[in-house]
Amino acid sequence: MLSLADVFLLMLFAAGAAWLWRGHGVRERALVLAKQHCARLDVELLDGNVAFRRLAMVRDGKGNRRLARIYDFEFTVTGEQRLTGSIQMFGNHLGRIDVEAHPFRAEAQHDGKVIHMSEWRRSHPKADEQRRVD
Repeated sequence: MLSLADVFLLMLFAAGAAWLWRGHGVRERALVLAKQHCARLDVELLDGNVAFRRLAMVRDGKGNRRLARIYDFEFTVTGEQRLTGSIQMFGNHLGRIDVEAHPFRAEAQHDGKVIHMSEWRRSHPKADEQRRVD
């Protein structure tokens, strides 16, 4: 026959297993979000994974302290340098994604014309006077 202590230990083990199983699902969600974020930044997620770093009490968007899982990942812009990023997850909900400062590929969005400030001031005297007053 099972004693009350045996039932308690069995339930404790089941709760731990359920928590680990749910953590795996959260990790998969964090991986999807990290891939999407890297695609938006036009960088490459390296190794195709996120690694659990720690559990921490972190402030959410409303300023409340909540338990968050924090995952790390690596990405590259040029293919030569590995840079790090981290993602905070509150359950299955995204908390925040931070990436290390990195170079980016800038595409020219102009028609090649360079506007010199002296020319602009001559053609926009009222705007220049308003700037000096403010």
